Amino acid sequence: MKSFENINKAYNSVFKQNELSIGIVVPIENYTTGPVATMQDHLKRVKQVEILGFKSIWIRDIPFNVPNFGDAGQTFDPFTYLGFLAGQTSEIALGVSSIALPLHHPLNVAKSAATIDQLSEGRLLLGVASGDRYDEYPAMGIDHENRGELFRESFKYIRNIQKDFPKFETNSYGSLKGNIDMLPKPTGHKIPMLMTGSSRQSLEWNAENADGWMNYPRDLYTLNNSIRQYRELVADTQEFDKPFMHPMYLDIVENPNAKLQPIQLGFRLGINYLTDYVDKLRSIGVNHLAINLRFNSMNMDKTLEQIAKNVSPEFHSTKTK
Repeated sequence: MKSFENINKAYNSVFKQNELSIGIVVPIENYTTGPVATMQDHLKRVKQVEILGFKSIWIRDIPFNVPNFGDAGQTFDPFTYLGFLAGQTSEIALGVSSIALPLHHPLNVAKSAATIDQLSEGRLLLGVASGDRYDEYPAMGIDHENRGELFRESFKYIRNIQKDFPKFETNSYGSLKGNIDMLPKPTGHKIPMLMTGSSRQSLEWNAENADGWMNYPRDLYTLNNSIRQYRELVADTQEFDKPFMHPMYLDIVENPNAKLQPIQLGFRLGINYLTDYVDKLRSIGVNHLAINLRFNSMNMDKTLEQIAKNVSPEFHSTKTK
């Protein structure tokens, strides 16, 4: 079996073949009454997650509060906030899920990502997407219908700009002639970029270009088939295997034996059923689970401690930095 590529500290810590690690999506709070989180105790929560042994934190790129979308995320600019968190943590991977590439110039994305990767000594994971909130596109003067092509151009720009004094041309983002260079460079030979959903690309394009696939909750049968198809494409065309990760909303309830009930992009369930479900995900090839606790009804401290203690044997509440 091919191994995962050696890219940076975060990538090779979070993603291991035949294993499933767990991360937490920020904001780490319940905010069901409206789209905007309070962000109270946000730094305390992030530090708590690192101490408990979770492998990653994930923040989202949400430029505007779009009421129809229903979630403003962490409200802070993703790269500014990750830079702040890089200085407040020491081991946990810092993930973006995901930068909507058509809404940003790729040079700014590449420079911000490489800066955080350097400042955190290789702890940056960059999720990338074509964007799913229509209202943001006219607000920024960008053609929504062209987002698939813009995504591909931006992706390739970011890849090329990480080389020394690169030469390349784009239709939408300018051209470089080899006489100027972007600094800093990432800690490894590239920034690990994980593609979200389809981003209006084919699965073949995904397998060839991205460093991993981040896809939304599906029933286990459908998810298994998707992962298998992806891995077969990767095996047939690529030098290295590539990881699959899964973001999911969870509402952990007090009764540990509460059975699984569907909620928006996830489930309401007891901790014992979560343990069983995570094992099923691992068995079909999921390498990382990013848990979003926005709808969580149980005390947040207790929830995090229960997940850390019960879901994976690698977690333990006595871990210290």
